[in-house]
Amino acid sequence: MHMSLQLLLLLPILIFSILESFVKLFIPKKRKAVSGEIVLITGAGHGIGRLTACEFAKLKSKLVLWDINKHGLEETAAECKKLGARVHTYVVDCSNREDIYNHAKKVKTEVGDVSILVNNAGVVYSADLFATQDPQIEKTFEVNVLAHFWTTKAFLPAMMKKNHGHIVTVASAAGYTVVPFLLAYCSSKFAAVGFHRALTAEMAALEKNGIKTSCLCPNFINTGFIKNPSIRFLPTLEPEEVVDKLMKGILTEQKMIFVPSSLSFVSVLERLLPERFQNAMRRIMNVKFDAVIGLKNKAQ
Repeated sequence: MHMSLQLLLLLPILIFSILESFVKLFIPKKRKAVSGEIVLITGAGHGIGRLTACEFAKLKSKLVLWDINKHGLEETAAECKKLGARVHTYVVDCSNREDIYNHAKKVKTEVGDVSILVNNAGVVYSADLFATQDPQIEKTFEVNVLAHFWTTKAFLPAMMKKNHGHIVTVASAAGYTVVPFLLAYCSSKFAAVGFHRALTAEMAALEKNGIKTSCLCPNFINTGFIKNPSIRFLPTLEPEEVVDKLMKGILTEQKMIFVPSSLSFVSVLERLLPERFQNAMRRIMNVKFDAVIGLKNKAQ
């Protein structure tokens, strides 16, 4: 078939899709039940991971919590148990592939097949390229991206067998728009967003429509990972607000979860607007946070 005719045949699909999306804006989507689902959350010892675990505990899910910090993990587990949840904890180094695989085997034996995987663990080093040490760059990618591959490879086969499951990627607005002095972090989060989108496409190609995917992309969050963040026109987010949007996105099977939602427009504009205008916008937005700058010393 001639290419122009093929493109013409796509036009009705485009029009229908736009109309369908517009109508869905006014129809609240029913939230799915997750009671009894086995939910594994990495980086569950603090911040977004801890709050997400507590929300799933309220919904009567069975929790599997991973973190490298044993003390924080135990605190999260105690909070979730108070909410009536069954909790299993494992001290796991998400920068270590073999540690992930070994603990995944334990989870399958001791708990069962994970049906909701929340890849939340992350690290950030706020510094320019030369002030970021090589091991820090490696760890950023090991935790923020590669761990997603290892956890997904471990738990996805059981989901595919049942054609049922949900894989959640906690990324960042930095996975769509760049920020100076977060070079390694931005790069890793761009990769995390790419992981989510490619995995989504792969499940569709394999006709595993029962396996859902979601990706969270929030602005700066007040968790202490980045010191003194500020950005003009956008507030620093509180963790509770982000988790509220994350849970809503998971339960309504939303593929992209931007917090605030206006960030979705930024991701589109970056692909359309001229570079000069984008640079001017960055100056106006005036993104600030505490960072180590080694480039100036290197240049001298």
